[in-house]
Amino acid sequence: MPTYATQMDAAKQGILTPEMETVAKEEHLDPELVRARVAKGTICIPANIGHKSLHPAGIGEGLRTKINVNLGISGDCHDYTAEFEKVDLALQFHCEAIMDLSNYGKTHTFRQELIARSSAMIGTVPMYDAIGYLEKDLADIKATDFLKVLEAHAKEGVDFQTIHAGINRRAVEALKRQPRTTNIVSRGGSLLFAWMEMTGNENPFYEYYDDVLDILRKYDVTISLGDALRPGSIADSTDAAQISELVELGALTQRAWERDVQVMVEGPGHMTMDEIAANMKLQKRLCHGAPFYVLGPLVTDIAPGYDHITSAIGGAIAAASGADFLCYVTPAEHLRLPDLQDVREGIIASKIAAHAADLAKGLPGARERDTAMSRARCAVDWDGMFAQAIDPEKAKRYFESRPPQEQHTCSMCGKMCAMRTSNRILGGETVSLKPEIRD
Repeated sequence: MPTYATQMDAAKQGILTPEMETVAKEEHLDPELVRARVAKGTICIPANIGHKSLHPAGIGEGLRTKINVNLGISGDCHDYTAEFEKVDLALQFHCEAIMDLSNYGKTHTFRQELIARSSAMIGTVPMYDAIGYLEKDLADIKATDFLKVLEAHAKEGVDFQTIHAGINRRAVEALKRQPRTTNIVSRGGSLLFAWMEMTGNENPFYEYYDDVLDILRKYDVTISLGDALRPGSIADSTDAAQISELVELGALTQRAWERDVQVMVEGPGHMTMDEIAANMKLQKRLCHGAPFYVLGPLVTDIAPGYDHITSAIGGAIAAASGADFLCYVTPAEHLRLPDLQDVREGIIASKIAAHAADLAKGLPGARERDTAMSRARCAVDWDGMFAQAIDPEKAKRYFESRPPQEQHTCSMCGKMCAMRTSNRILGGETVSLKPEIRD
């Protein structure tokens, strides 16, 4: 029986793992092609050896754009039931990843149940959990203490972890030289920055990066290199701080691959549409083709309550231009913790963006549902249309809320339905628009 430490280790040895075979089958690709790209690092398959309920999914070159859903308990909202309703919704819509961003109290109870019941890959940001886990104030935490939290998450079965290792002293200097409109908007990044400034030390995840990689390799946890200096406003996009950190992330990517640790690189949060494609190319170049995980991008700053739309616009452009993984954004972004309806709207908006990008990239099988939808529309087959819809429930609810008088039409066009008219004429029938006289 072949032995390997991680998916990348297996791929480098020429071993085709069950996870690679699953990805190849679902993506309509040759398994050997998937294996080769995992070995190279342009595809990652986050799959912790301890996550027994996982249905593996690949992220990266030539694969469908994947979706991540953020949730978790906080000091203001620590209702486990409400968060697990969001989990169930994410699984219902076949989202490939769920990030547990819990930051209140002892979070391991919630996380352990989440891992046990989730077929989606699970991600975390250990930095969020550090204060509660260690029971220390930020300035009192030692550099090596952070690694204890990282290992605790890995041991529980987390498939990928966001580690903000790129915000080192060099990147901070770039930030300070060019003042920003919104400074640091990454929660984990801001906490690390504060810790570095208060203690005078280097970023512990950068200073002890080899130790980080040893832990991740042991459990086959994918490192998601966090973008602590991502722009939080369009005024700050593609500035010196963002690019300085990206250069560091490129070097950290290669170091991880040398240790057989799979990598994703996280990308910008806010930027105008004309900058997105260039940023995707820049990331792929500087980070050697590693899978790119984007947080938006939000293409304008003035749409609170509608940021799922601004994100979907940016996400579609980003994915069509090379991004591989979209983090959903809900209407509650910048305003409050999202409720169940917010999560639903965020998921749908992201799935639309991802699918639109996959169509633009011409991925194998991407057009099948669209073709089936078009055929159902031509046949005025409502059940067929609902079956292909991203959100069948909403489509059916809208149709039934105002039923048509004329069969095989909708209440918008009635007898003037274009499909009905053209189908009848092409079928050798006549068309009458005269109202029926009823007794």
